[in-house]
Amino acid sequence: MATLCQPAVWVPEYVVTLDETLSLCRELHSDHEKLPLVLRLIENTGVRKRHIIRPIEETLRHPGFEIRNRIYQEEARTRIPAVAMQAIASAGLAVQDIDAIVFVSCTGFTMPPLTSMMINEMGFRSDTRQIPIAQLGCAAGGAAINRAHDFCLAYPNANVLIVACEFCSLCYQPTDHDIGSLLSNGLFGDAIAAAVMRGSGGEGVRLERNTSYLVPNTEDWISYEVKATGFHFRLDKRVPTTMAMLAPTLSTLTDQQGWNASDLDFYVVHAGGPRILSDLSHYLGVDEHAFRHSRATLTEYGNIASAVVFDALRRFHDEGVANGARGLIAGFGPGMTAECAVGTWSSYTGSDSGSADSRQHELLTSAN
Repeated sequence: MATLCQPAVWVPEYVVTLDETLSLCRELHSDHEKLPLVLRLIENTGVRKRHIIRPIEETLRHPGFEIRNRIYQEEARTRIPAVAMQAIASAGLAVQDIDAIVFVSCTGFTMPPLTSMMINEMGFRSDTRQIPIAQLGCAAGGAAINRAHDFCLAYPNANVLIVACEFCSLCYQPTDHDIGSLLSNGLFGDAIAAAVMRGSGGEGVRLERNTSYLVPNTEDWISYEVKATGFHFRLDKRVPTTMAMLAPTLSTLTDQQGWNASDLDFYVVHAGGPRILSDLSHYLGVDEHAFRHSRATLTEYGNIASAVVFDALRRFHDEGVANGARGLIAGFGPGMTAECAVGTWSSYTGSDSGSADSRQHELLTSAN
């Protein structure tokens, strides 16, 4: 049974505090007719600081999409290897033990995908499977976990590296003045996260089952409008109400496992904003303390998109979880989409049986 091991998380050195965000908003949008509302919405996010890949003075200037995307590629190539290596080491593995890489990001574009760079420059085997996912936004963290789980179900002794790279600040658009865009300017942060799904052995969440659900006819609630200047984030005012439509998916998944969604030991949830957590508390019937690590990620880093679930899970590792504890992992994003999984905490740290060569033989045999 596959185990999601301890994640590694990196955030950039440049910090923007809530006070600085509010001050910039007042300065840049002093004539906005709904400025008091925007300021109130930003304060209500609960975000106290965020980390960004470039100094704020540089971030506020738009040099063009070409340069922005070049920065994304350069920073990703520079920063990803150390985070990925830390995650692999935490899983008790080596680079040669990895059979597939799931890479998720919605804040930049490359072709070939950055998985190719990792294989070429980090010593992964040339037959490592590449699974890049580019368009699921904040839900991609949960999707990456689920697709890695699916891979390990197909190839039981495989190990999958997951990497989430989100530089949200590179999507800042100075000419977008709608409320959703101004709110996002005070909500999103930058981060890279990585974790390994071990086909056997390892300490972390031993996954039992996963599911996906898309709310019909909500495609335009969270979206990108792609223009010459890059990705323009669009956020519908109905987004905060989506937990009423997505929470039942979490309950159904836990019911299928024979568990009660209101009575689990840990909850690793994407915190797009405080409303998501308070609504989940209501609909699932759990105390808001259950989402303390998701809220801590939001407070300290902002919404770091697909990396949120990995940072929340990292905090559970730091806190310590009892062997056998039952829990839920959930990511939410465009679509509107939920990507959810349930599992039990495993403290087993024994090494995987068999070498990388034997695993690869099984992979090739199964594929053929």
